[in-house]
Amino acid sequence: MGNTMGDISENAKKAILVVDDSSTMRRIMKLSLTRLGYSNIEEAQNGVEGFSKAQAKQYDCIITDWNMPEMDGLEMAKKLRATPNYQKTPIMMVTTEGGKQEVIEALMQGINSYIVKPFNEETLAGKMQSLFGN
Repeated sequence: MGNTMGDISENAKKAILVVDDSSTMRRIMKLSLTRLGYSNIEEAQNGVEGFSKAQAKQYDCIITDWNMPEMDGLEMAKKLRATPNYQKTPIMMVTTEGGKQEVIEALMQGINSYIVKPFNEETLAGKMQSLFGN
């Protein structure tokens, strides 16, 4: 039990940016992350806003949708990977794009983890643990 509390307190310190054009999806993601012990969660509604927020603050993890207006999640991830502060930061894609080619393309562009919507909290928990190694 003490180990779980330690993980939760470590999770609470991690700054996470959730980028999705769906306010409902952002709310679901934020609620799920909060239940997993993460409390430092910010939101952006597209890749342009997400990239801008990431330039103003260093996040420990970025969770993004693929298909969004203005700048999609893959383009945002490529731009982030080109900046020194985000070359190694975990980026997770949560999207309806579940084809093998899409997954391969995302991983080749620097996405660390990939979840196909709809997803459950257990899947999210496992992916977050593997990203942070706890």
